[in-house]
Amino acid sequence: YFPPSKPKTAKGGIKAQSKRGAFGESWWAKRWLEVLSGFNLGARLTRGRSYARSGQVLSVEIGVGAISAKVQGSHSKPYTVTIRVKTLSPAEWSTVATVLSHEAGHVAALLAGQMPQALEDVFTKAKVSLFPSRYEDLMTECSCPDWSNPCKHIAAVYFLVAEEFDRDPFLLFKLRGMTRTGLLEMLQDVQAEDDTPHTEAHAQTSASIHAREPLPIDCSTFWGQGAQEDLALGEVSVPAVKASLVYRLGAFPFWRGQ
Repeated sequence: YFPPSKPKTAKGGIKAQSKRGAFGESWWAKRWLEVLSGFNLGARLTRGRSYARSGQVLSVEIGVGAISAKVQGSHSKPYTVTIRVKTLSPAEWSTVATVLSHEAGHVAALLAGQMPQALEDVFTKAKVSLFPSRYEDLMTECSCPDWSNPCKHIAAVYFLVAEEFDRDPFLLFKLRGMTRTGLLEMLQDVQAEDDTPHTEAHAQTSASIHAREPLPIDCSTFWGQGAQEDLALGEVSVPAVKASLVYRLGAFPFWRGQ
């Protein structure tokens, strides 16, 4: 048994965006915390919430299948927190990419920095889970003397990671073993395999047509700069996703630190 202790004031810590109430704005951030709550962590999550809001977490690094962090507790030296998340195998991610490639709307949303809620169904069809499905999928360690696992320091990191999911949904994929670049390349490979028969047929047809057509003499015509009387712009409408190009640039992780 360890008596209650007051943590030392942290300088330059990462303060949570949420000042009161629930953490996370997006459905996937809330789902992350909902999954953790389902593991019966009890009051430890509550204590971790206050740590996250007071800026006791000094640093967080999210890697493939792992989270490492420094948390200021009651000791002078910050505690080291490590969270390992069970990753999906390459074969399982390949199955996910195959199922996802047939959902053009989902792919477009991901490219715009959004995660459609129906994406969980894609993982279900691939017979895997987007979120950790059981407590054994998480391995947590903290250098603090508290016997409980997860302790309040680990719980504080959970909350801050949920807020980072709001900013970058691909971090959730990263924890499950797949980076944003890796997933997009995998989707391109799947699409290329599906389009190979059509591409070869189109190439053969184009080659036979262009072989019979002489090159135009007029240089401007050759480069496609001929006179254009009407320029059709198509329908002008408000994009479904605000600042989609900006979302694709990615996010500054934990930029709100002091």
